Amino acid sequence: MDAYDEGPDARREQPGGSEDPVSSVPEGATSDVPEDPAPGGVAGPRGPGGPGPDAAAASGPPPAPATSSEPAESGGATEPPAVPGIPLAPEPAPEPGAGVSTEPVPGPDSGISTEPVPGPDSGISTEPAPGPDSGISAEPAPGPDAALAPRTGIAALSLRYQIAAALALAVLAVAACVHLGMVFLHVAPANTLTKKHGKAIDDWIYPEFEQNWKLFAPNPLQQNIDVQVRAELRTGNGGERTTGWYDLSALDGAAIHGNLLPSHTQQNELRRAWDFYLASHDGENRPTGLRGALSENYLRRVVVLRLAREHAAGRGETLERVQVRSRTANVPSPKWSDEKVSTTPAYHQLPWWSLPDGERTEASA
Repeated sequence: MDAYDEGPDARREQPGGSEDPVSSVPEGATSDVPEDPAPGGVAGPRGPGGPGPDAAAASGPPPAPATSSEPAESGGATEPPAVPGIPLAPEPAPEPGAGVSTEPVPGPDSGISTEPVPGPDSGISTEPAPGPDSGISAEPAPGPDAALAPRTGIAALSLRYQIAAALALAVLAVAACVHLGMVFLHVAPANTLTKKHGKAIDDWIYPEFEQNWKLFAPNPLQQNIDVQVRAELRTGNGGERTTGWYDLSALDGAAIHGNLLPSHTQQNELRRAWDFYLASHDGENRPTGLRGALSENYLRRVVVLRLAREHAAGRGETLERVQVRSRTANVPSPKWSDEKVSTTPAYHQLPWWSLPDGERTEASA
């Protein structure tokens, strides 16, 4: 059979092959025909010596372009096949009545949030989250177990003890009010109540709650007052001996000096006893009222305890009598002051006091 026969059993060779007798293009030469076929899949005219239309027909029809089997979103029309070298025509804009949405599609570059909108069917709560600025407390609501919390204080006691505690607090409150009222009436100027109930007020105040306002007086105390005492002793062989003067104020001052927490007795006991005696006696050491005897006994008891502490009575000696005096000297004026103040001490000496039997035994122990 001839090679140019077009029967079904004829050999088909590609144009321009090494076995193609028709091709006149020498080996190594290039053709000026573009590689892309003409539109419509029909080969254009070839130059002299090139394969003609019959050769294009003999090579068979061109392969069909691949088309997408999925319908397009705009009505199910398929896109035309892409032809190399020819740009595709722009898609027409959808018409308003064509059923295609013209709104922008949400995405990361569109600036539109893709999060679901909260609503009753979306399962997302629209209530504000609790926080420090929202005014909503994040603490859980108290449950039924909150009422079972253990009680403290008076509420934890039984009813009987609660009543007893309430009565005790009421008594303390009344006593505090009475005490404050008595102190106020004691330091207040003379009035109708103090004139009528002055004795009851003094019995409540003296000697434990006595008030001394000399520090706040217009002319504060500018004197050094020392309380001194001496004793008369009976010796073991029946003789008598008189001790020297013990400066009790100097002993208290030495105990207070350098002590960060001095006791109340070291600071005030002796001074208050002496002031109490002077306030209840006149210049001749005679008592001016019922409190005169009380102040005398109080001062005597204080000085006897101090003599026993200093071991004034020796072995086998008995304390019989005591005598108290005060030494008062003005505080010297400072160097920059022109005021002239006498520093000569003045003494106020009391008579001898005999001791009762109980105080003698205690002082001699």
